[in-house]
Amino acid sequence: MSGPAWRAVAARAASLLLRYPDDEVTAALPVLRAALDELPAPLAGPLGEVAAHREGTPAGQLRAAYVELFDFRRRCCLHLTYYTCGDTRKRGEALVGFAAAYRRAGLAVVGGELPDFLPAVLDLTAVDDGGWRLLREHRVGLDLLVEALGREKSVYRHAVVAVREMLPPAGPAELAAAARLARTGPPVEQVGLEPFGLVDTTGGRR
Repeated sequence: MSGPAWRAVAARAASLLLRYPDDEVTAALPVLRAALDELPAPLAGPLGEVAAHREGTPAGQLRAAYVELFDFRRRCCLHLTYYTCGDTRKRGEALVGFAAAYRRAGLAVVGGELPDFLPAVLDLTAVDDGGWRLLREHRVGLDLLVEALGREKSVYRHAVVAVREMLPPAGPAELAAAARLARTGPPVEQVGLEPFGLVDTTGGRR
């Protein structure tokens, strides 16, 4: 499998493994498992860890744990702009850039998610270079997510590690930014977010 082809497969696999494990996502596991055999070991290994966990865990337990982790633990947020922008007006501006990348690729985010939702960005990445650009620009968020999932001892850490493995190494500025945000947390400013659905009225979604 050529480089671009396996990167697209890996992005699709990571997207599925980071989505809520509903019936449709779970039904795709056998196909996903077969696809992992074609990937380089540094990607197949960590993605296989998550696939095995989903295959071996009862559906109800798997879904409850997913909601508890990603909907109710803010530092395990799957929305990339949360890490660098927090709940500020700057985040709204960042989301405009994400939405534009989908439009340029002729795609739309489905399921009512924001355009910075990591699984959706990975789906974009599988078909368009704009997705890779967004991941590179928000590598700090991926780094912080890996750290947070590691603290929770979550198997989902492996899926994000695989995503990060496909990106260029972090530079000094990115490492410094990740360290700073790890200490201080995302910015906070509850203003100007309503047009993007960022006001939390459900108790969990951001």
